[in-house]
Amino acid sequence: MVAWSTVRLFLILSLVLGWHTCSIDFSSAFVQATLEKSVWLHVPRGFQSGREGKTILRLNKSIYGLSVAPKLWYEHLFKALKEDGFTASKFDPCLLFKKDMMLVVCVDDVGIPAKRQEDVDAMVARLRKKGFELTREGSFSEFLGIKFDKLADGSINMTQKGLINKIIENAGMTDCNPNWTPASTTPLGSDPDGEPMDESWNYRSIIGMLLCLTTNTRPDLAFAVSQAARFCHDPKKSHATAIKTIIRYLHRTADKGMIVRPTGVLNLENYVDASFAGNYGVEPSESPVSVKSRTGIIIFLAGCPLIWKSQIQSSIALSTFHSEYAGLSHSMRILIPLRALLIETIMMLDLPAAIASTIHCRVHEDNSSALLLANAQHLNNRNKYLAVKLHHFWSFVKPGVIEVVRCETALMLADPFTKPLAREVFERLRLLIMGW
Repeated sequence: MVAWSTVRLFLILSLVLGWHTCSIDFSSAFVQATLEKSVWLHVPRGFQSGREGKTILRLNKSIYGLSVAPKLWYEHLFKALKEDGFTASKFDPCLLFKKDMMLVVCVDDVGIPAKRQEDVDAMVARLRKKGFELTREGSFSEFLGIKFDKLADGSINMTQKGLINKIIENAGMTDCNPNWTPASTTPLGSDPDGEPMDESWNYRSIIGMLLCLTTNTRPDLAFAVSQAARFCHDPKKSHATAIKTIIRYLHRTADKGMIVRPTGVLNLENYVDASFAGNYGVEPSESPVSVKSRTGIIIFLAGCPLIWKSQIQSSIALSTFHSEYAGLSHSMRILIPLRALLIETIMMLDLPAAIASTIHCRVHEDNSSALLLANAQHLNNRNKYLAVKLHHFWSFVKPGVIEVVRCETALMLADPFTKPLAREVFERLRLLIMGW
């Protein structure tokens, strides 16, 4: 399965380069792959074989439900693409390159940006000649349930209005009062003594749809959905109320999405923040989660959101500095391979040197101690316990490959991913992140 960060990366690159786009949908994809080994199955009920006593059938093609079907389809499609001159990325095998063309594959859906329209036409014709049954869906206007609307200034508005409406309908809140923010200003705890949830809708189902929405197009929901998703195993009335707060916010912003407006300069800007022991006072004191910190990360490419996360740290931080530095280190584990993927893409597409020269990586940190240790890289008795786990990125900072810079707290774009914010602050940062 292709990572959505890869989809956004190739979308941003196609906008920066001004390339043509289209999408392809393969019809009954798994059935198009040929089986390499004999597979037998019982005759389906009601099937007339024409021969008495025939109770089993031998498959000639793969079918849906077969355990090896996804693998066979992958091999069948990628063999054809490699014969056509495409090379798979070393960092995401579902991203393929050819000079002046890219492909991103998600099972039976393929997105294509290319420098020339005739190259796309020729490639589609060659796939059909090889026996692939496919439907060409024109420009890259919709992919995996996400709508891509081109705005007057050339930017793209990514929305999932259909999914938002489904969430609202499933929760029975089509006539609810809209809300200005997705979360209360008080963190959400496990509430072990609270009343059980008594709503008619399924908590896990709603959380699943909200996670899909958050991951793809709505970073403004990341913190609210992340804290509510922790309680799927035993939701209380307070957790259902938190979900309804999110849905009321969605009701107000149903037609909104994420505006992709590239700057033209392929900088990677990583904002990272942490909330030290953010659940203290809202979780039982005997629970380790009560003193765990939450990390917030958002990475921009050419000024457009590429990756965002809001998650509780796996280990207990001993201080504000420790929580901030742990978040910084974790963000580097995402940024370093992402930078490698971007450089590989630039090289494989043989883009002009002027474009490749714009690639710079900066990490924005608002904690002075974490900033000092990341740049000075000096171990002492107070921080030597961090050496093995958290200092892995030093080899990229010291030669200047990645620059760690100070960020003013008021401009910390990762702040909405670590804690609930007041409406004024939330809307100001949302505008900088999502464009509305």
